[in-house]
Amino acid sequence: MDDQVDVVVVGGGSTGCGVIRDLARRGLDAVLVEKGNLTHGTTGRMHGLLHSGGRYAVSDQKSARECIEENRVLRDIAGHCVEETGGMFVKRPEDSEEYFQEKLEGCRACDIPAEVIDGEEARQREPYLARDVEKAIVVPDGAVDPFRLCVANAVDAREHGARVETHAAVTDVLVEDGEVVGVEIEHDSGPGKRVHREPGTTEEIYARYVVNATGAWAGQIGEMAGVDVEVRPSKGVMTVMNTRQVDTVINRCRPKGDADIVVPHETACILGTTDEEVDDPEDYPEEEWEVDLMIETLSELVPALKDARTLRSFWGVRPLYEPPGTGTDDPTDITRDYFLLDHAVRDDLPGMTSIVGGKLTTYRMMAESITDHVCEKLDHDADCDTADVPLPGSEDFSVLRDYMEEFGIRSPIGRRSAQRLGSRTDDVLSGTDPNPVVCECEGVTRAEVRNAIDEAGSDLNAVRIRTRASMGNCQGGFCTHRIASELAREYPGPVVRDAEDELYQERWKGQRHALWGRQLSQAMLNHLLHATTMNRDGDPATTDADVDFGAFDAGPDPATEPASGSGSDDSPAGATATDGGLDATGDPGATAGPDATDGGTDGDR
Repeated sequence: MDDQVDVVVVGGGSTGCGVIRDLARRGLDAVLVEKGNLTHGTTGRMHGLLHSGGRYAVSDQKSARECIEENRVLRDIAGHCVEETGGMFVKRPEDSEEYFQEKLEGCRACDIPAEVIDGEEARQREPYLARDVEKAIVVPDGAVDPFRLCVANAVDAREHGARVETHAAVTDVLVEDGEVVGVEIEHDSGPGKRVHREPGTTEEIYARYVVNATGAWAGQIGEMAGVDVEVRPSKGVMTVMNTRQVDTVINRCRPKGDADIVVPHETACILGTTDEEVDDPEDYPEEEWEVDLMIETLSELVPALKDARTLRSFWGVRPLYEPPGTGTDDPTDITRDYFLLDHAVRDDLPGMTSIVGGKLTTYRMMAESITDHVCEKLDHDADCDTADVPLPGSEDFSVLRDYMEEFGIRSPIGRRSAQRLGSRTDDVLSGTDPNPVVCECEGVTRAEVRNAIDEAGSDLNAVRIRTRASMGNCQGGFCTHRIASELAREYPGPVVRDAEDELYQERWKGQRHALWGRQLSQAMLNHLLHATTMNRDGDPATTDADVDFGAFDAGPDPATEPASGSGSDDSPAGATATDGGLDATGDPGATAGPDATDGGTDGDR
């Protein structure tokens, strides 16, 4: 078959991006397809912990050993995606001394560096820890940016000849003569860089092998192929606080339980999490009590959280897999190990393998394992080098120096840009002059935004995951219009408006669970900025109606002007008040377009 590729990888999360990178570097002709942005699913909705393995040192020592091994690898190959925060497992008076000792012994048995410090020293390192914390085990946890990590893997894959298609949902798995021979995909807006709401096209991609790396959605792809992949999705909530109350990953040293970790990440802290089994990875309740639980319980470790401002909350779904016959009822008891399901052996359906389970920390190891498997199936002899070759942006970390003078940007913007871009800093920042700050909260400059647009096209949520623009304290209130304006150089007005609305909607989703106190004021300010100052709730240019603009210049007609307070919305502005406005549910922009209230995926952390 002339147009047949070697491998199609379905799923653009950490595992899929790792697999496509490994396949491409080994010289295979590979295509990755993802129904949303990269990190659309579980990877884009996690707390950003780079595991030391300490969390599994008692309950799942195989996973713990894998975590510490890959923790070291990622620090080497993905330095610009990792912050070496360190971690502590802290003990309160009511926590078990016996379990504390088990945790310490488990870490040492798994070769995880572990040091015991008393409560006073723990508070010297982290002054906001509770006064009654007795002691802590120090481990090499870290924070990892999953968005940056996935993009770097995809970029490296593309540089080695792979094709990466986002916004391309699989609509069918192609089976001929009892064998999987490819997939059918539907492009959200045609091939290439995304342009919002263009008519879609359908494409069949034939391949010698298909890898199902869709995580919690693996069962849906399996069903298209006629096989059962019994993933057990488990949801967990994460709550984002407005500042870094701690600079170290703080874990509660106790057996499994909800609300037991605080992860400092970039400008914020992320609280997690719950572990509750659900039937559908895209349709499950997001409940307020879960957010309350995070804040109330973790305030026992860091009391300052009780009075801190909550920016947003989001839910992720773990792709847990339990081998048949295990019979575990509690999802917290299911192993965090990963499994390769060869459907030729398992279901008498050659041509496809599913990979399920696992964690982001071990994504590269998982990718190496399945790429070895695919190479064996295709009789392709090539070694894996992904543990040794740095990802794009991490090749030469000496570039992380002060760029303020060289590029005319002030501290700490230059430092933060360099941390995000790594070894790409020179190429990106030197290409735009002048280079003002577009997003103050995250310190993102025009150069970074334009570079991301070059990569992602008009999809501003893809720009967001590459730069963190709009992910700070104002949640896009002060910068979404600035980011969108950078599109205006090459895209028409309607595309720019739709792109801005879509980005604003994504920022709104997570705030619905944080509308109290100062965050409620911030959300209302954001709405007023967009709905009034920017006229997004009543712009006649967005309507199909003929508007007499001369009437605006002439002023109101006394004969037809309603009495003050009548509530009439017969004016042109009133006629379009639902375009990006505030509906009866308090949802800014809920009726801005046909997709505005689509549950979708938050894609945020």
